Amino acid sequence: MIKVIAPGKVKEKYLKDAIDEYVKRISKYTKIDIIEVKDEDFDINKTLEKERDNILKYVSDKDYIITLDIEGNELSSIHFASKMNEIFNHNSNITFIIGGSYGLHNDIKKISNYSLSFSKMTFPHQLFRVMLLEQIYRTYKINNNETYHK
Repeated sequence: MIKVIAPGKVKEKYLKDAIDEYVKRISKYTKIDIIEVKDEDFDINKTLEKERDNILKYVSDKDYIITLDIEGNELSSIHFASKMNEIFNHNSNITFIIGGSYGLHNDIKKISNYSLSFSKMTFPHQLFRVMLLEQIYRTYKINNNETYHK
């Protein structure tokens, strides 16, 4: 099972449509759950604390946690597929946690099993969900030797 936890709701229809399409595609391979937690709007410390609390409600001790962090490890799609395959050999649940506008609280970073970065660039959070889901889908196609990845 895969969970994606992120603060905020996706508002734009074209992004919702893309997310729905990738969830449908990924569902052919595994159960996937997208969890939107309330995005908070206080000063940076209070916002990080509130978002931490909102996120941790959905994290289980059984989850292998991958945090999405600009300071994380950058992987090619092939290496990401290999990493996912390796994780699923030992864990049945992978939880991806995307931070809010201020990033992730250090408590979440501490419980992370792996920190992943897509780039040193900053992306809109709503668009990033689509990018993450596309890479998860690509991972399944690669690991099943199916055409899609080039």
